[in-house]
Order: sequence, then C-alpha cells, then structure tokens
Amino acid sequence: MSQELLSERIHAMWYVGLDWADQHHDIVVLDEAGRRVGSRRVPHSQEGLEDLKLFLLNITPHLEEIVCVVETSHGLLITFLLETGIPVYPVNPKTANALRKAAGAKTDQIDAYLLAKTGRFDQAELRRLAPDSPKVQELKTLTRDQDALVQMQTRLVNQLTACLKDYYPAALTFFAKLQQHSTLIFLHTYPTPEAAGAASIEEMEETLRQGKHRNPAAVAKTIAAELSRPHLRAKEVIVRTKSRLALSLIKQLLVVVEDIAAYEKEIATLFLTHEDQELFASLPGAGPRLAPRLLAEWGDDRTRYQDAGCVQTLAGTAPVPFSSGNFARAHKRFACVKPLRNALYQFAWESIRQEAWARAYYRRKRAEGKSHSMAVRALAQIWVRILYRMWMNKTCYQTETFEAAQRVHAKRAA
Repeated sequence: MSQELLSERIHAMWYVGLDWADQHHDIVVLDEAGRRVGSRRVPHSQEGLEDLKLFLLNITPHLEEIVCVVETSHGLLITFLLETGIPVYPVNPKTANALRKAAGAKTDQIDAYLLAKTGRFDQAELRRLAPDSPKVQELKTLTRDQDALVQMQTRLVNQLTACLKDYYPAALTFFAKLQQHSTLIFLHTYPTPEAAGAASIEEMEETLRQGKHRNPAAVAKTIAAELSRPHLRAKEVIVRTKSRLALSLIKQLLVVVEDIAAYEKEIATLFLTHEDQELFASLPGAGPRLAPRLLAEWGDDRTRYQDAGCVQTLAGTAPVPFSSGNFARAHKRFACVKPLRNALYQFAWESIRQEAWARAYYRRKRAEGKSHSMAVRALAQIWVRILYRMWMNKTCYQTETFEAAQRVHAKRAA
C-alpha cells in the first residue's frame, strides 16, 4: 500500500451531527463518503454523556478525526465535549431548517443527520470552537448574567410604573428614577398617598437619608409641597389592592438593584486583573461598563480570528449582500453573536461623544440618508478594525495614531 493511501486511511474524518435538547441528545455519524455509520440517543446526564463519549471512541479512537456539528456554543454539553477533546463546530440554530427537504419532515434524528451533512460539506467554512481562558469565561458569564438582571429590573420598573399610575401617580413626579435605592425605600415606607401625606417633612427626610439620598432635606420639602396640591384620587379598594402589588414589586426591585451593584463590583475587580484591561479601558466612551463587556465577548486568544473581517462577521457589523437579476442591496446581518454586537453598538454610540472623527463619521452617514442604527453599525464596523489592530499589537488606543493612519489611507486612495 502506498504511503499516500496509508495516510488517507490514518486521517479519515467522521462527521457527527448532534441535535441537543434539555432532556436528551440525538447523534448521527457519517463517514467521508456520506454513509451513516451510527446513530444514538443519549439522556442529558453524566451517564448519558459518558455513553456518548464511548460511542464515538468505538467509531474512532482518534477524537481529532471527528467534526462535531451542534447548534449551540455553550452549556454543560459543550463543556463536556471540549473537556473530552472532541472538536466542536457550532452553527446557527436555523442551519438544519435551511437543509430540510421540501416535504418538511422533522425529527431529532433528521436534524442530527442534516447537521452531520453540514460538517461533511461545509467543514472548511465552519469555525472550530476554542474555549475561552478561565478569566474571560468568568467575565463573560458575569457580564451576561448582569445584563439579564438589568433586563429583569427594567421589566419590574415598567410594572411598578403602570401600578403607580393606577393609584399613586404623584409618586412618579417625586423622583427621576424608580430603580434608585432611595426611591424604593421611600415608596416602601410610604406605599400610598395617604401614608406619605400623613408623614412630616422631618420623617420623610429621615427616610430618604436611610435610603442614602444625596439631598434628603430639599427633596423632602419638594415632596411635601407636591403632596399638598390636589391630585387624582383612586377608590379605596384600588388603593388597597394596588399598593399591595406595588410593595411586592418594590421588594423584588430592592433585591435586583442590590445584586446588580454587587455584580458591578465583581466585574470591575475581575476586569482589573486581566492583562488586556488597559487596552480595552483606553477605548473612548467604553467606561467601566462597556470595557469589561468588550473584553469578555472579544476574548484574549490571539489565534482565534484570522483577520478583522472574522470579528465583523461574528459581531454582525458586516452587511450581508443580496442580489438577484438587476436588484442588489445589502442588509443587516442577523446571524451573529448578539452580546458582542450589543457591546460594540453601544460603544460606537458612546464614542461619538468623545471622538471628533467618530462624531463626524456618524453625521456624514446620517446626512447620506442612513438611519440611526445603520450609521451606528457602520461606525462599529470601523471600530472593529481599529480594535483588532490594537488587540493584535497589544497597544492602547490613541486618537493621534488613528488620525495619522487615516491621512495615509486618504493619500493612497487619492
């Protein structure tokens, strides 16, 4: 047997489609010729995942010969696969739908087979999942969980606002933000207009002071003056029932607000211990909130991205071209890493306030007829190229460096 044929046999590839679910996972394995060589369903448990490992080892003892395609990039299943040494290639959750036949048949086994076919035909276009460093992984989890808490806070604030409008609308004029600790303490102490009206200015001032308000004396006088004016009054039964709901929402908000602040401290502490923190902190407008998120979502593995274009695609800043016949246009990229996209969009918008070139670029896009979101997305596209070069060179952002490069580029283009 020739050396070439021997090498081909040694390095044979196996394509695994893994359709995951909360309770079980379906697996289909194809060989290089597209033949089905095995399939299995395993429960989502330690025993089930160990069975999955043995099943794949029986097909090939060399796990690097496997291309495992799955429609997720996180969770206990992915952790197990990576720790086992199985190469994982995450794809968009709609991948199997795009390959489904016209009849529309759908089962977990069919989806697993379609994912295996994707690995066989499109492996060169798939990106192998590389685990984040422990510090980045922790920072990413903390920032994403804090964002979930912020979303919970927003829902609770909206519910409390609607509740107060029904029986206590004057309370909405007392404070700028309902989620402030002093606001919640005041409303918890005086949950009805009658309770607030019966309190003296000194009592309200002391309540605000306990809530750590910056100017309790002046605000207490303002609230007392506002309460002395005529207001719309709800029926007694509405006040009694809605104030009960308000107290429940306030108690939940107090916990959520406290937890968000605790997350903020933990994120800041962890961010300062990372070697790339100075680089991301130098970005104008990133601040203590966005800099850790950019680092967490971007990562610290310098071999992960081939070029800035890879990041632009992952972040959804790169447009998707569409043409058919004489019609051609570009539209927003929907398949992307949403947390990375959100962090970059927010940062691009904040940078407008500090960077003159960013502000001028945004205004130029708006003058061209672009919407606000399109202009911010285009600006984020530029920031990705800048940040990629900073990241690869491990240098902090400097306006002068960018403007000098911009002038050189303009001369070459001319």
